Amino acid sequence: MRRPSLRDLRPRPRAERVPLFSAQDRRNLAWFWRGYLRGKSWWLLLVLAMVTLQGLAYQQFLSLTETGLRIIFDNADYGGLLRVCLLVLGIFSLRALMSLLVPWLSIWLASDAVMRMRRDLIDHMMGLDLAFFERTAPGDIILRLVNQADGLSNFVGQTTVGAVRDAATVAIISGYLMWKSPALFLAAVVVLPIIPLVVRLVSNRIKRVQQTAENAMGAYMTGLEEMSNGMRTVKIANQEPVERARLLRAISEIKDLSIRLKLSQSLILPVVDILSALVFVLIIGGGGYLALNDSIALDGASIVGFMIGVALIFDPARRVASFFVELQASLVLLDGVHSLLRERPAITSRPGAVTRFDARGDIVFDAVDFHYDGKPQLFQGLDLTFERGKVTAIVGATGSGKTTILSLMARLYEVEGGQIRIGGTPVNQIAVPALRQSFSVVAQDIVIFNASIWENIRYVRPEATDEQIWDAAAKVGIDALIRERGDAPLGPKGAQLSGGQKQRVAIARAFLRSAPILLLDEATSALDQRTEEKVRQALDVLSQGKTTVIVAHRLSAVTHADLIYVLDDGRVVERGTHAELLAAGGLYAGMYGAQRQGYHEPRPASARPVASG
Repeated sequence: MRRPSLRDLRPRPRAERVPLFSAQDRRNLAWFWRGYLRGKSWWLLLVLAMVTLQGLAYQQFLSLTETGLRIIFDNADYGGLLRVCLLVLGIFSLRALMSLLVPWLSIWLASDAVMRMRRDLIDHMMGLDLAFFERTAPGDIILRLVNQADGLSNFVGQTTVGAVRDAATVAIISGYLMWKSPALFLAAVVVLPIIPLVVRLVSNRIKRVQQTAENAMGAYMTGLEEMSNGMRTVKIANQEPVERARLLRAISEIKDLSIRLKLSQSLILPVVDILSALVFVLIIGGGGYLALNDSIALDGASIVGFMIGVALIFDPARRVASFFVELQASLVLLDGVHSLLRERPAITSRPGAVTRFDARGDIVFDAVDFHYDGKPQLFQGLDLTFERGKVTAIVGATGSGKTTILSLMARLYEVEGGQIRIGGTPVNQIAVPALRQSFSVVAQDIVIFNASIWENIRYVRPEATDEQIWDAAAKVGIDALIRERGDAPLGPKGAQLSGGQKQRVAIARAFLRSAPILLLDEATSALDQRTEEKVRQALDVLSQGKTTVIVAHRLSAVTHADLIYVLDDGRVVERGTHAELLAAGGLYAGMYGAQRQGYHEPRPASARPVASG
């Protein structure tokens, strides 16, 4: 992902300015409303009714204030004054109650909506192709599911509800003031249309800065994830200063973007303050003139009430204006979240896909063509056969396509030409869950979760009984370690296990799943020879009666295979048993000889450690 730069903030030409709500903004809002809020319409109406009561409380306060002023200056009625005071206390008690209930209810509605949205995002993400996760930085996914979703929850549950309350207050009090004196009210609000113009002026800038800030935050999260995963290399290479400088540059850029965003959002407040000052000048001047003019029935109490009314809508009007500014930033968050749902998987179960097939039959690659996006052709007319119940190995140099064959077999990618069949059924005509349920995988890159060994083994088959889990653990000799560690978590990515122990967990998973097809992808490449021999014994037991495919760089792991394919640059250049390939004296024999020499050739004396005396 391209790292964002502050150069992205350069102003665009005027012709590029977009409306307050773009077509995509409207689609995003419609999606969120239909999917997560419309079902709670009655609750939303209740919230609207309560915020309307809060606005009415202010309007009644104005009316009672005028009444109280007239009692004080005209009637001197102590009982009437007490009644006014009690009524004012009552309506503000009602407003206080609404101020307590509205946040509770609105936060519950927003949190429930965002929880359901996150659930849908997770469900959708689990169905996306492997290619999506290969091209999308982890920080971007975390940003959408955590930060942006939280930002939407706060915006919907607090900011939006507060804006609705403030808008209701402004509308109700404005209606009351207009009823009291249309001429004075119109004179007071004549300058207010300037506010929407200012909002529109700054909205484009806010969207641009917010989008750049989101990109910068995603890059920062990805950098943290990369640093954490590679900390062993960082420590060994003594590169802590480099990582520190890289992360400091990222947070400095985020700081600059945050300042620019806040400055852009703050542009609206001075405008509102100046306009409010003009409004008060118009009210004092115009209201004073009306009060001094005997021909106009507007007394001093009405003028004071009018000024209090304008003062009461002053702060709500400011917040409503600020809401539309904050809305622009939140539209960027909404689009970021919705964009995940707009991703579409290319690999899905086709209509009429079968769920039953002969998973123990031969696996055949028939004239298969394939290449990765943006890379040269890898396979062209590739023919392979993995016979049922036998062990077939694939060897070759790095980049020759060994692991890709396993990925195509499990339909992690779609072939471009030819066909892959299992038991005579093309894999693209098998329901994806049924297809992948037929594989057990032991790979070099083992996923270990920060849970107990027991939970890590049970991961591949949650419904397994305790006896089945213990049996799988015992077959790979890791049951004693389970008893020793108990429920203790293994640390991030299984940091508290050795490489051999991780391999045993992976093999125990394969025993527990016991699928008819076993895929071994560099399963012992990270182990020393002694540990490899122990792990291989467990794998020999595991592969009995299964169609087994081994991908290996270390040829000592495939000498027992019934058939070995040798790949070079995406083509099968040799095939046969270990003995046949050695006798042929070709590429395989050369690779095997080189590896044996590397294993057994003694180091020269100059390379041996010298004893110090």
